[in-house]
Amino acid sequence: MNIVLLEPEIPANTGNIGRTCVATGTPLHLIEPLGFSLDEKQLKRAGMDYWKDLDLHTYIDWQDFTEKNAGARLVFATTKARQCYADFEFKEDAFIVFGKESAGVPEEILKQYPDTCIRIPMLGETRSLNLGNSVAIILYEALRQKKFSGLKTAGELHRLKW
Repeated sequence: MNIVLLEPEIPANTGNIGRTCVATGTPLHLIEPLGFSLDEKQLKRAGMDYWKDLDLHTYIDWQDFTEKNAGARLVFATTKARQCYADFEFKEDAFIVFGKESAGVPEEILKQYPDTCIRIPMLGETRSLNLGNSVAIILYEALRQKKFSGLKTAGELHRLKW
């Protein structure tokens, strides 16, 4: 799996998403313009000491991303989608694209990929969830479908025994 953030605006969200990507072995792709600097303190604080372990890729714009990832399986998380993320079959090499916090993925891009647009169900007129939460929900569903391959699925107590 791959997580793609198209023009993210809030450093703490991107930091949290980076931490989730490290925990799952998922590359993170950031498409500029970014609403922050990659050395911003809020970004590092949210990503904790995991940021140095992140498989990070950056691109100057959407065109740069699509050229460097030609043929990629693109999946778009959007509140405008007709199908629920839980009903979508994720492929191992999927690039799951999330738009910027204030506007999402531009409709001009979404229109080109109607069959790979997915949404998280929400009540009534709720506009959206936090970007970090949305990434975690959808990424973990994709990983669940692959039986969490390569991930540690059982934990241990630190001081005591089960």
